[in-house]
Amino acid sequence: MGILANLMSGLGVVLLGTTAMSGIAAAQADFYKGKTIELIISTGVGGGLDTNARMVARNLSKHIPGNPTIIAKNMPGAGHVRAANYIYNQAPKDGTTIGTLIPAFIMAQVLNRTDAIQFDAAKMQWLASTSASNSTVYVSKSAGVDTVEDAKKKPVLMGGTGAGSYTTLYPIVMNHVLGTQFKIVSGYTSTAEIGLAMERGEVQGRAGNNFNSLKSENPELLRDGKIAILAQVGLERDPEFKAVPLMTDFAKNDEERQILKLFSADVVIGRPFMTAPGVPADRVAILRKAFVDLVRDPDFLKETKQANIDVELVEGEKVQKIVEELVGTPPDIVAKAKLAMEPKNMVEKPKADGGSK
Repeated sequence: MGILANLMSGLGVVLLGTTAMSGIAAAQADFYKGKTIELIISTGVGGGLDTNARMVARNLSKHIPGNPTIIAKNMPGAGHVRAANYIYNQAPKDGTTIGTLIPAFIMAQVLNRTDAIQFDAAKMQWLASTSASNSTVYVSKSAGVDTVEDAKKKPVLMGGTGAGSYTTLYPIVMNHVLGTQFKIVSGYTSTAEIGLAMERGEVQGRAGNNFNSLKSENPELLRDGKIAILAQVGLERDPEFKAVPLMTDFAKNDEERQILKLFSADVVIGRPFMTAPGVPADRVAILRKAFVDLVRDPDFLKETKQANIDVELVEGEKVQKIVEELVGTPPDIVAKAKLAMEPKNMVEKPKADGGSK
């Protein structure tokens, strides 16, 4: 009888827990039923982040109890700070506004790069990232530079789209910290223009191209051996490119490693989704679970495959931890990182007619 009583007691606890979970789901279904979720996108229409966000908007609702309508709204501006400020300060704190932003806004906070910041990224509630891929630093094979050591001995012309972009940032940081001789030719309007400049021999390389974009948009560069990938940027080597060293692998001491890690961590965040501080914890849990279910959804996976968009879930809790660690970077490392971002070896690209600017 004692064993039976214990079994019945255990069953009662399980049933009570199941009932409680059902109650929470029912409550959230009641909340979201008939509601509209606003999905804020920190870029303009078009491009990887916007395309990914709109696919999420079309497929996420069925994984949220109550099946709310999801409407995508573009809010570009101020290096993604405008959207971050809106989500943090103005958006409802009830789970009816979520956002997807290029992670550069986190580094803007860490490095205190603009007075426009009115948010704390560590206090936002991170839901998931649906895609994360290491970035790259590569040069044309014709440059005669196959390794970072080679780039310390020989100048290499790298195309850049402007200050603050990864095309410019990674070569500058490597110049300061590692002693490479990258010469950044700035002023290209897009990464596609840099690609054309490489074909013309106007520049010899570029940085900031994620592996997933490189494979989907320029597979011939890899297939035909047209480039040498000098380094990948991230916290762990991409399983498909394990032979390519991480930028952090070239650090000669712990201080250099911390600086390079600071510029590598946001890559892991990929294409993240978040909501405001103050949203009830049970709704955050519901939204996080919805993203877990989304990346297993055959309809979503079919749509992303047709668009050549990789899907690789980084769960909300992991993104939360990465962001908190970034925001908590020690002040002395932040100060040295700022010095490593000072423009070095930069020139403006020539005009189309060959004249000087």
